[in-house]
Amino acid sequence: MAVADITSPTEETQDTTNLDAGWGRKLLIAVPYIWLLIFFLAPFAIVLKISLSDVILARPPYFPTFDFAEGWQGFWAMLQAFDLENYVWLTEDSLYLNSYLSSLKIASVSTLLTLLIGYPIAYSMAKAPKEWRATLLMLVILPFWTSFLIRVYAWIGILKKEGFLNYFLLWTGIIDEPLTILNTDAAIYIGIVYSYLPFMVLPLYAVLEKLDGSLLEAATDLGCSPMKAFWVITLPLSLPGVWAGCFLVFIPAVGEFVIPDILGGSSTIMIGKTLWVEFFSNRDWPVASAVAILLLLMLILPIILFQKQQEKQAEASQ
Repeated sequence: MAVADITSPTEETQDTTNLDAGWGRKLLIAVPYIWLLIFFLAPFAIVLKISLSDVILARPPYFPTFDFAEGWQGFWAMLQAFDLENYVWLTEDSLYLNSYLSSLKIASVSTLLTLLIGYPIAYSMAKAPKEWRATLLMLVILPFWTSFLIRVYAWIGILKKEGFLNYFLLWTGIIDEPLTILNTDAAIYIGIVYSYLPFMVLPLYAVLEKLDGSLLEAATDLGCSPMKAFWVITLPLSLPGVWAGCFLVFIPAVGEFVIPDILGGSSTIMIGKTLWVEFFSNRDWPVASAVAILLLLMLILPIILFQKQQEKQAEASQ
C-alpha cells in the first residue's frame, strides 16, 4: 500500500518564505547593477560611439559610423571602415597631453593638501567628547547646504586684489602691497581644497572614530610615546579612510571645470576646460568624446588595479 506524501502547512509556508527571501535578495543585488547599466554603461557606450564617428558641420555635429537601424550590415560596415583617427589626433596635438598632465598635477597637489588639512580635523573630531561629535560633523557637512557655484564665486571677493584676504594682510602689516592670487594656480588649489575638504574628512572620521582605544593604551603601557603610537598604530589602521578620501577628492578634481574656469587664469589648462571648448566652441564632438573616454580609462584603471591589490593582500592576511 503506497504511503501518500503529505506536506504540512508549516513546511509549505516555510518554503514560500524562503522563495520570497531568495527573490528579494536577488532583487536587492540587481538594483546597483541596473543603476550602473542605465547611468554609467549606457552613457559610456553613447560617448564611445560618438568618439568613433567623423566630425561634420551639422546638427548633431558628427557623422555616426554605425546606426542601430542598419542592423548587422551596418555593424560589419563599421568594422571595415574602423579607425581611431580621433584618438590618434589626441597624440598629435600637445594641447591634450598638456591638459592631462596639468589636470593630474593640480589634482595630485590638491589631494595632498586636502589630506594634510583634513586628517587633523578628522582626528580631532574622533577624539572630541561624544556629545560634541554630532555638532562637529554637522559643521563639516554645513557647506553642502549652499550652492557649490555660489561658494566658488564667493572666493573671488576674498582672493582678488581688493578682496578681504589682501585687506587683512595689509592691515596686519604682513605685506606691503596686494598679492595676485586670483587667476593663478594657487586660487585653483584653494578652491579645490575648500570645496572637497568634506569628502576627505568624512571617510577619515568614519575610520578614526571606530579605532579601538585600548590599542593606544597598550602601546603607552609598553613605553610608546603618543607620537610613536600614532605612527605605529593610528596611521596604519586609518589607511582605508585615507585611500577612500584621496579617491573621493582626486577623481572629481581631475575633471574639474567650474573652479579652474572661475578662479584660474586663461593660462591654466585642465582637461575639463578642454572638453568644454571642444564640445561647445569647436563643436568637435568626436574628439571631445575621445578625450572623455581616455580620461575615464585613466581614472578607472588605477582604481581597479588598486582594488585587486587590496583583495590579494586581504587573502594573504587570512
